[in-house]
Amino acid sequence: MSLLDRHRAVMPTWMPVYYGDDALEIVSGSGRHVTDATGRTYLDFFGGVLTTMIGYDVAEISDAVRAQIGTGVAHTSTLYLIRQQVELAEKIARISGIPDARVFFTNSGTEANETALLMATNVRRSNQILAIKNSYHGRSFGTMAITGHRSWSSSSLQPFAVNWLASADRLRGRMAGLDDAALIDAAVDDLREVLSTVTAGDVAALIAEPIQGVGGFVHGPDGLLGAYRKVLDESGILLIADEVQTGWGRTGEHFWGYQAHGVTPDLITFAKGIGNGYALGGVVGRVEVMNAVPAISFSTFGGNPVSAAAGNAVLDYVLDRDLQGNARRVGAILLDGLRELDSAILAEVRGRGLMIGLEFTRPGTTEPDPAATVRVFDLCRANGLLVGKGGLYGNVIRIGPALTLTEEEARTGLEILRESIVTADTEIRTL
Repeated sequence: MSLLDRHRAVMPTWMPVYYGDDALEIVSGSGRHVTDATGRTYLDFFGGVLTTMIGYDVAEISDAVRAQIGTGVAHTSTLYLIRQQVELAEKIARISGIPDARVFFTNSGTEANETALLMATNVRRSNQILAIKNSYHGRSFGTMAITGHRSWSSSSLQPFAVNWLASADRLRGRMAGLDDAALIDAAVDDLREVLSTVTAGDVAALIAEPIQGVGGFVHGPDGLLGAYRKVLDESGILLIADEVQTGWGRTGEHFWGYQAHGVTPDLITFAKGIGNGYALGGVVGRVEVMNAVPAISFSTFGGNPVSAAAGNAVLDYVLDRDLQGNARRVGAILLDGLRELDSAILAEVRGRGLMIGLEFTRPGTTEPDPAATVRVFDLCRANGLLVGKGGLYGNVIRIGPALTLTEEEARTGLEILRESIVTADTEIRTL
């Protein structure tokens, strides 16, 4: 049996694998490149879903992990002091932008968002949550309830009373074609309408991704979350920024995605890139909100010595080498080059820094074209580039390389993307 056959024999059917019958096994990596089981090397523009944020085989991270493992202690539980955890929490609290912040570590973004919801609902004594259509916040029972993305909503059963706000999709829907000012006005009107009509009045929190990840990197204009916050403050509703994909300087312009909006959240959730592949996530927030859990609680593996050692090395690497600045510079090469491309199937190029989405539609329309998207996706691999897919209709190519991406690598990837799009466009025109 092939590895794919063995995978299908023991894994659930709802766990997707890219490339179908030609599924890829990555066996080694270095920098921004990975090698598969056949020996072919690819430039990686997806980083394990924006998780391998520094790249592969990074000495500073490997050395930090080896040093911790060398002590013989991989786990002690938070019932004992963990130096690596405390040091990482100090750094995150300091850069969070939240005064006198507290930090709680988890294993993933899903668990981080569950924790934030636990805190917010306890503070407000309410299970009412505002969420954004087209959002994704995790795969657990609670986070699925606040995920506004049909493909990832596996159950209508839920522990929250969730009310939905319009997404900032400018191709279709309520916000289609609006400029920045008009979109913000429409979004605020939508929020006020939801609060006055379909809630019971004591809403706990709004949870929002500054840039929607699985949703295809859709995002609103600068200031949108700040405009929301003015309305939320009228009723004491908390703001949770889901920074699982946007944090750590990925957007280039800011260290956290929320900083583009002139607002400070009550809670920030994080994960993915901070561990660079090691399981690490968490919540950082205002002390009175973070302390609002009325019983004893902890995470067995969240912030364990090994993952925390990796997290410390990752964060030091990001800050010492100004990877935020690199994301801005190198991301501009990709964004500018892709926006110059004249293609009938490429409806929109959006994103910031090294978080870029390409939405494909049928020529001359806003009708999603997932088949064209898959064709571009497959051509990228054939030409030596790995990218991701997403969007509500499966018609968005997602680009999220390591923040260490070089200018040369960006230009190489850009050329492959352009060639793949042009080829797919030509094929469609000749059908």
